Amino acid sequence: MIKINKKIVLGILVSSLALSSCNEILDEQPRSGYTVDYFNSADGVTSGVTALYRSLRLLYGNGYYMSATQNGTDEATWAQSADGNFKDLDMTGGATAINSSTFPTSMVWGSVFPYINTANGIIERGPKFNIAESLVSEARFFRSFYYFQLVQTYGGVPLDLGSGELALNISPTTLSKRNTVPEVYTRGIFPDLLKAINNLPASPRVTGGVTKNVARLFLAKAYLTYGWWLQNPNNIPTYPDAARTDPDGHNAQWYFQQAYDIALQGINTPGSYALQPTYYDVNEGSKDRNSEQMLYADHTASSVFYNESDPVGFGSGWAPDNFAAWMQTWNYTNIKSSKSATSWTPASPITREAAQSLGRPWVRMAPPIGVIKNTFADKTNDSRYDGTFVTTYRGNWQKTGTGLESTTTLYNANNLPVPVGGAILSFLDDDSQLPNIVYPSGGGQNSVGAGVLPGRADWVISPNGISRIVYPGLWKIGTYRTDDPNGLGYPNAGLTRPFPVAKFSEFYFIAAEAAVKGASGAMSARDLINVIRARAGKWRFSNKNNATYIADNSAAMIAATPATITIDYILAERSREYYGEFYRWFDLVRTQKWAEYGATYQIGGTAYGNHTPQTFTRNIQPYHYLRPIPQGQLDAMSDMSAADKAKYQNPGY
Repeated sequence: MIKINKKIVLGILVSSLALSSCNEILDEQPRSGYTVDYFNSADGVTSGVTALYRSLRLLYGNGYYMSATQNGTDEATWAQSADGNFKDLDMTGGATAINSSTFPTSMVWGSVFPYINTANGIIERGPKFNIAESLVSEARFFRSFYYFQLVQTYGGVPLDLGSGELALNISPTTLSKRNTVPEVYTRGIFPDLLKAINNLPASPRVTGGVTKNVARLFLAKAYLTYGWWLQNPNNIPTYPDAARTDPDGHNAQWYFQQAYDIALQGINTPGSYALQPTYYDVNEGSKDRNSEQMLYADHTASSVFYNESDPVGFGSGWAPDNFAAWMQTWNYTNIKSSKSATSWTPASPITREAAQSLGRPWVRMAPPIGVIKNTFADKTNDSRYDGTFVTTYRGNWQKTGTGLESTTTLYNANNLPVPVGGAILSFLDDDSQLPNIVYPSGGGQNSVGAGVLPGRADWVISPNGISRIVYPGLWKIGTYRTDDPNGLGYPNAGLTRPFPVAKFSEFYFIAAEAAVKGASGAMSARDLINVIRARAGKWRFSNKNNATYIADNSAAMIAATPATITIDYILAERSREYYGEFYRWFDLVRTQKWAEYGATYQIGGTAYGNHTPQTFTRNIQPYHYLRPIPQGQLDAMSDMSAADKAKYQNPGY
């Protein structure tokens, strides 16, 4: 855990970088304070490095950033309790279209510029205080990391924050000029990452600290992304206007090869990183901070001060809390069973609990039916569906605080008995039983609109019956606590799990994608993808059955891999591997597949018992591949004319 000194909050770009408020949560705009005095001592500079790690919490684990990166793609749509922060991003549901005031699209802009300026100060002032270049290079990494976030999100962005290009800005300014995409990559991203690779240690300075391989991962990914931008296969517009040529004279193929070579170097010189033996091990709460997690936004259960929120209190639903898992958690507490086998005497078999499969329900996002049916079609050999979703909801009424602690049996579907820990509601793997499902009418037995199958005590819902109000929860990033084994824990507190930012496994995906784009080397795209697929075939535990399950389906997984790997296949594998981890919008924008993948989706309605899939259509236009510059930025640039502000904004907004 990297301890954060909250007294040192470094860096703000300009007065024009105020965040727009989130109407659902915030009553006022969050601000960052700045004083250049902190850079006038070695302690101030080194504390700035610590602040850079803290900055990850502003985005990673934030449920609204989750909306920005997943809603509107093939991975997620808005759920029953969603407001405009989710519906606008989904581009369906009767909300307004994405615009310059849409809050989630402003988050990268509003969050990262202050910390880019902090990094500028560390890089500029660090040598004056004999700060080791290895530490300064941690700042180089973060500056490039955040510019990479910005250029993917908005296109070209300013490298000059008011005091010169990549210089520490020491005074507010109300003027700004955007650099082009090639300038941001070749002057702001690539040089910093190359220096970071040369000067960072192979093993982290502190737990979760950046290393050579962390820098390699993002340099490889930046090269890959820039190669796509240069190639521009679907003629997606860029802004500010710039020729699709590289200032250094390289073509797209050169960058794809560089991405491949650097990713292979990361694989072959892993340092302290390694793939976990099973997919379950990657995401199980007790295995957090494992060797596959290279960088994460960290949290702690041991200190309110260093966690920046009460780990046993009521979570704010705002950064720096980790609360993303709440967004895709439906209100499972509405499920009802009976205390009696002969009459319906309703009881709540599942109570909100700080457990990875449960947690705090917010019902803001839901998986479209296609995720369950198509993305995760193989639920037998491939462990990733079971290791991603909650598909069986089990009784926890024996826990202290439920009022049913002395009750050993409840009665559920078909009036059949269910023991403590038994399955209360199950999402079926496929629709083969759909003709046999009966939906009870009226009364508490239809509390969440689930169905009944002959001989089964659990309520059931087939994939075709998934709706905006009842759907599989998101297990992999869910709540996890170990300090309250006999009670329900603190399900309303922000999660104290680290939220993953970079995983060692992504080296294989980056190299495979580069290979599909024409790069060559020791491993083919199929070789690389099969490393991941072989691991996905290994089971250690079944979440569905809540039991140890040892199986090795690696051979079947490899055999099922197509002989020719395409970008579409890589995107499908990336979704299976990283579903729910804030990758998808960036993946679809990079490969220019968003309009194809996100154009239509199916899901049931917003009321319990809505089991008829509806088809929704999104009107994704080429200009949507860039997010709008936030309105708060435009409003605060008071020294710029209306015409100049209009030119500053991305076209279409």
